[in-house]
Amino acid sequence: MSADHYLKPDWPAPANVHAAVTLRHGGHSEGEYTGFNLGDHVGDLPEAVATNRDQLQRELSLPNNPQWLEQIHSDKAVVARADGKVLTADASFTREPGIVCAVLTADCLPLLICNRDGTEVAAIHAGWRGLAGGIIRETIDAMQSDPRDLLVWLGPAIGPESFECGVDVLEAAFESALSESHAEAIAQCFVPHSKKPLHFLADIYALGRAELAELGVAEVFGGDRCTVTEPSEFFSYRRDGNTGRMASLIWFE
Repeated sequence: MSADHYLKPDWPAPANVHAAVTLRHGGHSEGEYTGFNLGDHVGDLPEAVATNRDQLQRELSLPNNPQWLEQIHSDKAVVARADGKVLTADASFTREPGIVCAVLTADCLPLLICNRDGTEVAAIHAGWRGLAGGIIRETIDAMQSDPRDLLVWLGPAIGPESFECGVDVLEAAFESALSESHAEAIAQCFVPHSKKPLHFLADIYALGRAELAELGVAEVFGGDRCTVTEPSEFFSYRRDGNTGRMASLIWFE
């Protein structure tokens, strides 16, 4: 694995679990997608994306092609396969060794999950719509592991000082609350904007942690980067508009 191209999660996952997030360094894309773009839906040249994905496969020594998803900000989680078919969903999970779960992001929150035994993994794409729609709870519910036995790593996403939003995001978050205590935790994730009435700064990492805590997941790591303010490291849709995508991947032997 080239350290220049990948961010390795810092978490106590079992030794047989492998995970990585691509950075925008290297790669073969040009122009507004310059670097290691893995998204084939953003307007980049197909041959550049294909070459980048071949590079990804080679550098990470992936056991199979990743389960790529057509992500639609839904609450749908699917069983990951190695048949090359792209599935419409925003999360995938597996209990089969050698199957690679993957999501693409450029500000939304990627979550990588494994159980303590290293026998089940998942990858989740969670923007604010997906969070409000229940993508985290639906994925964990679909998995066979007890939430208390799960480890979660929060990959690079838009930081709390960059995620400006309106009342619609706030209301959607509160409507997704699973309990009164969850609603109280959600309230702490929004800070009124100092210069714009009815606007807030939202902490997508804290929103993810609040839901995970409500679901009984105690071991949560990561969540300390900002895709918007680190342009040399990450693609950011909010910062740049048309841009590439990073891939967050997890699998086990």
